[in-house]
Amino acid sequence: MPQSLLRASGCFDFRSLLNRRQAVQVGVCGALGLTLGDLFRQRALADTKGKPEPKALSVIQLNLPGGMAQQESWDPKPEAPVEYRGAFNIAKTNTGEIFSENFSRLSKIADKLTIVRSVVGKIPDHGQATYHLFTGYTPTTVIDYPQMGSVISQAFGPRHDMPPYVAIPSLPGYSGGTGYLGSKFGAFQLHADPGGQGKFQVRDFSVPKDVSSEQFHRRQAARELVENRLRESQAAPDLLNTMDEFYRRAYSLLSSKKSQQAFSLSDEPQSMLDLYGHDYILKARREPAGIGPRLLLARRLVEAGVRFVTVEYGAWDSHVGIKEDCLDRMPALDHAVTGLITDLDQRGLLDTTLVMVTTEFGRTPLVNQSNGRDHWARVYSMLLAGGGITRGQIYGASDATAAEPARDAVPLEDFLYTVYHQLGIDANDELLAFGTRPIEIVKDGKLVKGIVA
Repeated sequence: MPQSLLRASGCFDFRSLLNRRQAVQVGVCGALGLTLGDLFRQRALADTKGKPEPKALSVIQLNLPGGMAQQESWDPKPEAPVEYRGAFNIAKTNTGEIFSENFSRLSKIADKLTIVRSVVGKIPDHGQATYHLFTGYTPTTVIDYPQMGSVISQAFGPRHDMPPYVAIPSLPGYSGGTGYLGSKFGAFQLHADPGGQGKFQVRDFSVPKDVSSEQFHRRQAARELVENRLRESQAAPDLLNTMDEFYRRAYSLLSSKKSQQAFSLSDEPQSMLDLYGHDYILKARREPAGIGPRLLLARRLVEAGVRFVTVEYGAWDSHVGIKEDCLDRMPALDHAVTGLITDLDQRGLLDTTLVMVTTEFGRTPLVNQSNGRDHWARVYSMLLAGGGITRGQIYGASDATAAEPARDAVPLEDFLYTVYHQLGIDANDELLAFGTRPIEIVKDGKLVKGIVA
């Protein structure tokens, strides 16, 4: 996201430039000419004896960086004093609840959603809160913790020759990485935007035009010959065996028409593009809003076998002019999320795909002098749908001014624990850091039983 857009919304530096290229690259590695090592793991599916029964097979996380206001979205306060209430009117849902009028489309499918209005964070700082959201831990100088997508990648590995963890268009800054699990469990970052301007194509994702099929397979054979000779000489056999598996995955992905098609929107009919709302423009910049095509691609990826897709949209750090910010970005958001959930439901995928709309914290109860809201982590809202989550529910509540939980507080650790649970992962389990130190996937997290169907 251009830095100028962030400046227009408030905090300039809440996103870092620490994203690391982890995509397929062609023409780099000697006789082979391919590297995809960090994307694929070599282990088979771990033993699941005694684990929770999985309800979800995939996760689509739509993250709204900067802190989207609960008052202008899922938790309007129409009866609060004017200096506290949301800047918009309300929309009645088909379940008899209320959303902001910004979510008029979502209000019509509220019977497929659960809104958690009582999420509780820890620190109203963009960097620390984003890391907390993606890993379940606040950052320390002692140890780096893995993102949820990396834990899922480590636990289950690839499916149908697809990367287990994909980021569209890339990972947000400060969200951490693979932590102590190692880089091979990192996200496949597209670094290309299906909702941007011009033709969408994942960079370095195909064999170069000047490399024929015969040359491609000849390079594969040459690499295998070199590795076999090295094995005969006992040169780092463990490393060679690991890389051999990585390269097999890379060749499979690069040569599979089905995998290539999953990363393309070229065969989607106009009716599907319309369902997701593909033609919204950010008025402030006269650029595509982009969220519709991003979520459409996310659906294609989970349908093809990707286990965890994280999608980023917008800059929600609205210290100034929150009403204008919402009017610029929320119509596309409302249309796209409604389209995604409707599409998954019609395809029979909603029961096995958990959709979560997240943000690192909420906004202050009181509107500031610049008609914006500042950072607030004491209570805010998240959306969940599918994947064995209850439908048609508002879970928890904030108080009259959206300042504190009024009932059923959900610490962020509990929220993340519940997502893991739906995937069949017990987040109380310990992973080994540095080969010797056991660390819980989520420390002190508990299942939120009230949102599990």
